[in-house]
Amino acid sequence: MPSVTLDAATIRSTTCPKDKLRIELFDPAIPGLSIEIRASGGKTYYLRYRDPHGRQKQYRIGDAKSITFDQAKKAAVKLRGQIALGIDPAAEKATLRQVPTFSEFIEQRYMPFVKGYKRSWISDDSYLRNQLLPIFGKKHLDEITKHDVIQFHHGMRAKDYALGTCNRCLILLRYAMNLAVRWEIPGITANPTKDVPLFEDLAGKKERFLTEEEAQKLYETVCRSENPMLKFIVPMLILTGARKREVLDAKWEDFDIVRKQWRIPVTKTGRPRHVPLSEGVLQLLDSIPHDECPWVFANPKTHKPFVSIFTGWNSARKRAGLAEVRIHDLRHSFASFLVNAGRSLYEVQKILGHTQIKTTQRYAHLSQDTLLDAANEVSKAVPLTLPCQRPSIR
Repeated sequence: MPSVTLDAATIRSTTCPKDKLRIELFDPAIPGLSIEIRASGGKTYYLRYRDPHGRQKQYRIGDAKSITFDQAKKAAVKLRGQIALGIDPAAEKATLRQVPTFSEFIEQRYMPFVKGYKRSWISDDSYLRNQLLPIFGKKHLDEITKHDVIQFHHGMRAKDYALGTCNRCLILLRYAMNLAVRWEIPGITANPTKDVPLFEDLAGKKERFLTEEEAQKLYETVCRSENPMLKFIVPMLILTGARKREVLDAKWEDFDIVRKQWRIPVTKTGRPRHVPLSEGVLQLLDSIPHDECPWVFANPKTHKPFVSIFTGWNSARKRAGLAEVRIHDLRHSFASFLVNAGRSLYEVQKILGHTQIKTTQRYAHLSQDTLLDAANEVSKAVPLTLPCQRPSIR
């Protein structure tokens, strides 16, 4: 390995001998800097160094056709400074090469993971294919910036996507990037979606709460429904706050009558949860015909869970004068009955199976009447005689 004083002229004029495949020239004035000259005519700058563990490594600075000798020297000086601080440039480059694109991460890691536990993975797949992958698919994970995320989020809104759709895409992207950080995917140490706010969709939060009178009227109409199971399904929804699919897919084996507990094996979050069975629910279950069918609310014609109960439900709610009430509003109503009965939001959260208390806090305002009644108890307990009205000042 010849040692010469390297300069631009020397590098241009030096060629590889015909009896060799390559030669390497070093300049002792610049420790570690070398140029490899190959028989093909190609020339490449390298820096040799020892990593923090004392192992000798070689870092490719660049091709002589792409960078000048002066640029190679400056790069070598900068790299030696990083090495002195304990940074291994070759290791960093190797890490960068391992950083997957967003598309690769979704295909190889994210989708296989969510398919294993998430019932709504098909929905994720749709949002990814139609909205997220066309924008972020070719970007490496470490190339996705907060600015990119904000631009994407607001860009969807500018294209007249519904606020809920825009927010759903941001939530999905945030979850995927959180997993990348948690799994220590090379190249990503922070989530670029952090602190990017969701759009406030106040108008889209259609929450309808039944009164006791409305619930009774609805019950009377479902009892006259052409669907003979609707008179059991709707009360079950009102009395437990369970989701529609949770009720329709319920099996007798999931109910522990002795412990007064209903185990829902697979929920929206993919994890089981337990619902307490009130006396009303126990009476309801006792009134349901129970044959050899494993499902509690099975379709009498197929002896399997209903695919849909909309026709019977739609007729019943219209007859009750509640055409605007949705099936999911029965879950909201269950929560409102609990809160207005003085139960805590923590209790409501646990019964409904909310993973975050902020989801339950939407019902906090419902306790206002209860709070007023409580405050009025003081007036009843301490009937103070108020002073006479002061004369007006003219």
